[in-house]
Amino acid sequence: MSPARLAAALVVAAFAAPVAAAADRPNIVYLLADDLGNADVGWRGGDAKTPRLDKLAEGGAKLDQFYVLPLCSPTRAALLTGRYPIRYGLQLSVVRPWASYGLPVDERTLPQALKEAGYQTAVCGKWHLGHNDPKYLPTRRGFDRQYGCFNGAIDYFTHKRGDGLDWHRDDKALEEDGYATDLIGREAARLVRGRDKAKPLFLYVPFTAPHDPHQVPDDYKKPYARFPEPRRSYLGMVAAMDAAVGRVVDALDAEGIRGDTLILFSSDNGGNVPGKVSDNGKLRAGKGTLYEGGVRVPAIANWPGKVRPGTVVDQPVHVTDWYPTLLKLGGAKLDQPLPLDGHDVWPVISDGRKSPRQEVLLNTTPAAGAIRVGDWKLVLNGARAQKEAGGADEAPAKAAALPPEKMGPESTELFDLAADPGEQTNLAAKHPDKVAELKAKLAGYAKAAAPPRYEGAPAPGFKPPKVWGQPD
Repeated sequence: MSPARLAAALVVAAFAAPVAAAADRPNIVYLLADDLGNADVGWRGGDAKTPRLDKLAEGGAKLDQFYVLPLCSPTRAALLTGRYPIRYGLQLSVVRPWASYGLPVDERTLPQALKEAGYQTAVCGKWHLGHNDPKYLPTRRGFDRQYGCFNGAIDYFTHKRGDGLDWHRDDKALEEDGYATDLIGREAARLVRGRDKAKPLFLYVPFTAPHDPHQVPDDYKKPYARFPEPRRSYLGMVAAMDAAVGRVVDALDAEGIRGDTLILFSSDNGGNVPGKVSDNGKLRAGKGTLYEGGVRVPAIANWPGKVRPGTVVDQPVHVTDWYPTLLKLGGAKLDQPLPLDGHDVWPVISDGRKSPRQEVLLNTTPAAGAIRVGDWKLVLNGARAQKEAGGADEAPAKAAALPPEKMGPESTELFDLAADPGEQTNLAAKHPDKVAELKAKLAGYAKAAAPPRYEGAPAPGFKPPKVWGQPD
């Protein structure tokens, strides 16, 4: 080869080379619970028995100030894009079964970016980011393999949403027997064992549990007989999810790749109907609200040899932060047309450095909004969403649709989360300058937000299909 050609080849190779050497790139397993209460895990003193999750927590980092969105679909979108859902209109509600929209196709997703860097990618569980147009399905959004459901709130035994089957492999209908949580755990373990050993693996496991309907085999809920329903079944569902997590970890161990695997775990939002179903501990309110009980959730990062056992990260981390963090660890390109809201937080987790994230947009909708800057948190009209939280999946949308005479008085709340994580003392009257500062920041986000997408009812003529995600 001539010197000129050699030089050109070296330039091309350098441009194409991943940021991280192949040997240093971890397998990545993201385990996502659905509606898990902040205090409903063993390592937080909860009632549910979660030995497998507890072991991951003690053997890695507990993220004590981990933030998500108040609802399922917005959090999933934020995780897979590294961008706040206000950027593309998914800030208001979940994607309903009849919705014609989904995660916009111009968003570069986490699996797409990792796939570009040589990863094999799979999703095993609940999608909830659009299914009524093939372009929104998981295998069109960067996943090589798919297994599970497209909607939320499916029946755990029949795998139906309403009268339509919602169980799929590689985006095609699948009829099989079994309890959904068990099936998800088994399939995820199978994907670990059957992976292409020449490539690193990105495995996204968004469980349906412990989201309602509260269904679980009797063996899982027998230890919780002293609790009334629906909490008894809910705790059994958490235990079943923990067992499924164990199957995945056991598969990693059996394959000899546990030390090469970063395991992440979190809930997608706070526990629903706290006090009756879930337990968010001392945090205020729950799912569908902008208070800490709705957006601050249990989270773990575990990677043997890379994350010190017993680490506690007591600094803000947001779900959008995983996108740039994982892309950098995986050697994927970070440059893209759409700007990111996430930050690389790996030095925070692995080395105890100060978090680059000092500002967290918790959400902004036409009815309410919240932002955290440092330890200060501003909540505007938080009671409106809380008023509607009995139907938590639709709480922000219902609050936004309330007529003025039913909205109640506008409210401004300011909390010092360092001293008052339970948000019991409103300091707005004592710190008007801080209120003005945070209101201006929140208004900036609201001004830049895309119009929210929401289809609260089916369009005229919509007919539920026999199989969701497939035309009849």
